[in-house]
Amino acid sequence: MIRVSVISKTVCFAIAALVLFAALACGHSTDAQESPAASPAAASPTPEVSSETITIAAVGDIMLGSTYPNESRMPPEDGAKLLAPVTPILSAADIAFGNLEGPMADSGASTKCRPNSTRCFAFRVPTHYGKYLKDAGFDVLSLANNHAGDFGDSGRESTRKTLDALDIKHAGSDRHTYSTTYLTVKGKKVAFIGFAHNAITPNVNDLDEAERLVRAAKKKADIVVVSFHGGAEGTDRQHVPNATEIFAGEKRGNLPAFAHRVIDAGAALVLGHGPHVMRGMELYKGHLVVYSLGNFATYGWFSLAAETALSEIVEVKLAPDGKFIEGKITALKQEGRGGPVLDPTNRSIEVVRSLSQADFGQNAPKIADDGKIALK
Repeated sequence: MIRVSVISKTVCFAIAALVLFAALACGHSTDAQESPAASPAAASPTPEVSSETITIAAVGDIMLGSTYPNESRMPPEDGAKLLAPVTPILSAADIAFGNLEGPMADSGASTKCRPNSTRCFAFRVPTHYGKYLKDAGFDVLSLANNHAGDFGDSGRESTRKTLDALDIKHAGSDRHTYSTTYLTVKGKKVAFIGFAHNAITPNVNDLDEAERLVRAAKKKADIVVVSFHGGAEGTDRQHVPNATEIFAGEKRGNLPAFAHRVIDAGAALVLGHGPHVMRGMELYKGHLVVYSLGNFATYGWFSLAAETALSEIVEVKLAPDGKFIEGKITALKQEGRGGPVLDPTNRSIEVVRSLSQADFGQNAPKIADDGKIALK
């Protein structure tokens, strides 16, 4: 740096003029502090508009129709149009994610229900429905949940084979071999890890193991996304307690403790599902936590009314290093026996904003009336 104390003002001005002339002659704009008149178009692109920004569209529970115990609760037109209203949004994202609630299999006996029981919840989605998920734009699915094992090991294996054949990535179906999956987007390697609350999947209650899995994935990937199936179920369980939740005799995680631990270990984004209702969002150290995405496409077997009928697509934009840039909620609802449709009332946005503020206060993200999610 040239010091004015040893050079006359006249010489200093001359040098400054020469530097400015040289910069303009070479086609470069000067720094904004040196040249207030520089045009905004000449500035470096912001992360929000960078071509390297990665957009993830996330949804909650998916169960498109079950042939068990019979086909009385299968969707019309064999489910071919069930996802049509949301396909444009999912297909436009760099990565579309959801929780596949139940195995994809064409036969087999339930390991949890008595034959022909109508009071036991066991799902068996036809394998050809996998094409509907692919056509809708899904790139990766979590298989870590309490219904993935409804038809035992054979059901899990059938699900993996079905998705593999369609090139849909999957995470969490087995804590040893299939906990984590990887995909490459815009030159960046993105890892997804699936957690639930049973002995088969990576367990949301085991924070030490969760940290280990995230750290291992971070060594291989640029961005790590954690998905969990946890929390108590029901319309009276929309709030997120800072304590271990118990439901049906199961420990279903202290979800704030889990989310904070995996972010501390290197996760960029945490996506929750399981309570069958939407829950609030939190910003922790600049990273977004979605505590429950709610029901998304759950045909036939689910009770859909009031809060359980509300749904959403959460789009999250991440910088190449995984930092949260911005997001958006698209409000959905399920009518009749199920299937997502756009909701012009935007009721889901109001609910998520209210829950976020109530549960996380100053750590809640800013959610606008149109669903845009921003840092405070």
